[in-house]
Amino acid sequence: MRNKRKNLRFDCLVPVEGRAGGPFDHTKTVDFSKGGLGFVSRQKVPLNREIAIEIDLSRQGEPAFVIGKVRWVDRIVNSDDFRIGVSFENILQGSKSRLQEYFRVRKAFLMAGV
Repeated sequence: MRNKRKNLRFDCLVPVEGRAGGPFDHTKTVDFSKGGLGFVSRQKVPLNREIAIEIDLSRQGEPAFVIGKVRWVDRIVNSDDFRIGVSFENILQGSKSRLQEYFRVRKAFLMAGV
């Protein structure tokens, strides 16, 4: 699969909190960028499904709230899991600046080799 992302992505191996038995139960994020996130799920999620997402950016800061849309779904080879790509369609008020600051700091650390 060809990488179509426009933004630098960062590894982000974090469990997702979702309703037990729902499509996000037993799910974890695998990467994160300014434009969206990727995750692995045991359940296939329909294309174009809109998802309300709360992103905890730091222990001290406020979370960012976005509306994501499922853009692609691929079954992982030799697995029952699915790799899912979500784009951020709507970044709610106040969250855009928190996301921008988070990625500014992450990029600075990356450039410094930290």
